[in-house]
Amino acid sequence: MISFERISKRYGEGHDALREVSFKIEKDELVFLTGHSGAGKSTILRLIMLMERPTRGEVVVNGRPLRKIGPRAIPHYRRDIGVVFQNHQLLFDRTVFDNVALPLIICGYDHREVGRRVRAALDKVGLLSRERAMPIALSGGQQQRVGIARAIVAKPTILLADEPTGNLDPALSAEIMHLFEAFNQVGVTVLIASHDLALISRLHHRIITLKQGKLIAGGAH
Repeated sequence: MISFERISKRYGEGHDALREVSFKIEKDELVFLTGHSGAGKSTILRLIMLMERPTRGEVVVNGRPLRKIGPRAIPHYRRDIGVVFQNHQLLFDRTVFDNVALPLIICGYDHREVGRRVRAALDKVGLLSRERAMPIALSGGQQQRVGIARAIVAKPTILLADEPTGNLDPALSAEIMHLFEAFNQVGVTVLIASHDLALISRLHHRIITLKQGKLIAGGAH
């Protein structure tokens, strides 16, 4: 499903964000990615999203070498990937419904299909009754759930999350992680970058650990 083969990433100022990193994530697997700030977690997610290209090595997603995907094909490639951010990145001048609908509208879905999918996604995260609310009226945990609904509304095969519980208390963090587990159980491959070792170690999924751009644990399936 996701394969990193001896990936290195050097930025223009000479900083090596990743050095010879190799791992595979199987279809339907849930994996945590951890390490200190600056270890390379976000760079891995950006490479999968084709927001960055590796300096050396090969990234393969769903059997496709990403080096073969040109700029024009990137939007189509990203349709299979949902992304959840730490800071939600919601539009605060739009309703909860409109925030979740945005990816579908961009992709040109029929308005009836948009309504059906948005309400199904909101139902899955427990916010169907708040579809007309503005994000500012929601708690931090509810805002993160809106972000998750937006990420899964187009039924992606891969779900990426970058520190999705970084701003939440322990109880809410556990709830959000259980949501990711629920999506994984229905066939979504999930990769979550998190520094919350106390939480993720209790969930009994594989943990890939990075240190200074190198993989130090969890690379083998």
